[in-house]
Amino acid sequence: MDKLQFLDVDSGTGPVKIAVNARSGQGSALVWLGGFMSDMTSTKAGAIDTWAAAHGRPSVRFDYSGHGCSGGAFKDGTISSWLDQSIRIIETFAGTRPILIGSSMGGWIALLAALKLKASGSLSSPGGIVLIAPAVDFTETLMWDAFPPEIKRQIETTGLWERPSAYSDAPYPITRTLIEDGRRHLLFGKSIETGCPVHILQGAQDVDVPMAHALTLLEHLPHDPVSVTIVPDGDHRLAREADIAKLVAIVAAMPAA
Repeated sequence: MDKLQFLDVDSGTGPVKIAVNARSGQGSALVWLGGFMSDMTSTKAGAIDTWAAAHGRPSVRFDYSGHGCSGGAFKDGTISSWLDQSIRIIETFAGTRPILIGSSMGGWIALLAALKLKASGSLSSPGGIVLIAPAVDFTETLMWDAFPPEIKRQIETTGLWERPSAYSDAPYPITRTLIEDGRRHLLFGKSIETGCPVHILQGAQDVDVPMAHALTLLEHLPHDPVSVTIVPDGDHRLAREADIAKLVAIVAAMPAA
């Protein structure tokens, strides 16, 4: 793994140091976009970086503000700030036509980044996108719409609810700011056109981002070549050896400039 670097990026509440690991190589860079409260040391991110190193490909991993080695507080994060940080990292480190690999929340951010980069004519507009259990619009569809009235009232009146986590002893702080900001970036209800191949990897037993959610996303991608791989016994993490092998094979099949 290359030396950890820090890039000053606006977090929405001021500059914050974003931790980045960028590996040099030939061909399209592989850019890892992690999930909500995840970081670049995750099993899947490490497997992608290991494959990149073995095949001489450039790779980029980083932590959003409030995650991992980056500065800032998690509760201050929003989809807007994490998206802006992602685009800055992509344009700074990923070169031309990278492959964006988004896990859970990172899948939503990957699509949002692709749309913004494409609209701006950036050379870093992706050449391919891999989405793992993509949590598109999750702040609204998978959170707010599913919250009972008492939790909605708590968020509206106090600005914060600490959601218990199945993956950590620490709860997830869900803020009113996160929910309200997420509404600025909703993708469902309109066509999504990334301009590149998209591959979705989804576990059929995922209770956090149900398979139906991934199939809804598929309906919103009528203009791009899209492939879907369903893992019948796969959960949200998709971190077993066989799951990782599927992911690496999907990434390897993406076009390399």
